[in-house]
Amino acid sequence: MAPEHDPPVSLDLVPIELIAPRLRRVAMIAVLIGVVVGAVLSFFTPLWLAVVVGGVIAVPTALSALVTLRRKVLLEHGVIFSTGGLRTRHVDVTKAVAAEVVVRSARVSEVSVRITDSDGVLAVPLALYTTDGGRELDVLGLRKLADALTTSELVPAAAIASVLIEQLRAEARDAALTERPLFRAVELVRAAGRVPMTTLTDHEVAALVE
Repeated sequence: MAPEHDPPVSLDLVPIELIAPRLRRVAMIAVLIGVVVGAVLSFFTPLWLAVVVGGVIAVPTALSALVTLRRKVLLEHGVIFSTGGLRTRHVDVTKAVAAEVVVRSARVSEVSVRITDSDGVLAVPLALYTTDGGRELDVLGLRKLADALTTSELVPAAAIASVLIEQLRAEARDAALTERPLFRAVELVRAAGRVPMTTLTDHEVAALVE
C-alpha cells in the first residue's frame, strides 16, 4: 500500500473564503464607478482621456482586491508557502536558522512567528487581539506548525512549539484570554511599553508557558 499523502494545511489566520465575496464586490464596484465616470467624461472630453480617467479610478482598487484573492499561506511537509500577488515565497521550517515571536501592539494587536532559513524569511500571523476578543489560527494549523517547529534543531523553534502547544491546550479548555500564551505575549509587550512592534527574547518566549 502506498504511503498516505498529507495534504497541505492552511495557515491563513483569516481564510480567504470569508472575505472573497466582499473583495469581489469591491472589485465590481470599482469597475462600475470607473465605467460611469468614463462615460460621463466622454461627453466633455476626448474619448481617450475619458478612458484613461476611468481606468485610473477602477484599475488600482479592482486589481488590489483581485490580488488579495490569491493570497494564501500553506504548510506542506515542513515547508511554508506564502502566495501573494504574482509570486510565491517559501521557508523550510525544518531547516530554519532563526525562529522568533513578533508582537505588534495597537488597537488590534497581532502575534506572529517569523521563520528564517537560508533562502529567506516569512512571518506567519498566529493571532489578532482586541481588548476583549480576537481571532486565532485554527487548531489544525497551530498543531501542524508546532509539529514542524519541533523537527528543527533550533532551541528557539522548540520553545515556540511549546508555546503553540500550550495555546492549543488553552483553546481546548476554552480558557480566558489572559490564560492563553499568545494573548499573554501582547500583555507582556504592552506592560513593557515596547510598541508598536517588537521581537520577544528567548527568555520572554519561555515565560509564556510558565
